[in-house]
Amino acid sequence: MSSPRYAKISEQIKEIIARMLERRIKDPRLGFVTITDVRITGDGREATVFYTVLGGADDRAASAIALHSATGLLRSTVGKQLGLKFTPTLEFVLDAVEEDAAHLEDVLVRARAQDAAVAAQAAGATYAGDPDPYRKPGEDDDEDAE
Repeated sequence: MSSPRYAKISEQIKEIIARMLERRIKDPRLGFVTITDVRITGDGREATVFYTVLGGADDRAASAIALHSATGLLRSTVGKQLGLKFTPTLEFVLDAVEEDAAHLEDVLVRARAQDAAVAAQAAGATYAGDPDPYRKPGEDDDEDAE
């Protein structure tokens, strides 16, 4: 988004679409859809609507089809309510936040397990040489005297 004006418009589009999906769109294929974000191009001609769907892959596919078929009605409602000179075209994109979060959680669990294994291995470890390999000032005096 290039301006604060488009930031406000994107929030308004998000609210309008969410209200429409909740109250007016009665497509049985439409599952529990949540609009997460709307991004508008710099010229205001195109809007990308990000959404998530509660459920499995079948629910996501059915909701994508339902959103695609309702795009015209949603766009005309957005245009009427906002009163813009040019109503942006709407493109619905499935937001992958849930999958990314699950993947990151798996990575963190594996990292914690590896850290615990390294800590357990280090608990019983001893130094390969002297426990303190550094020279002390008193030790240097003995060698200089000879």
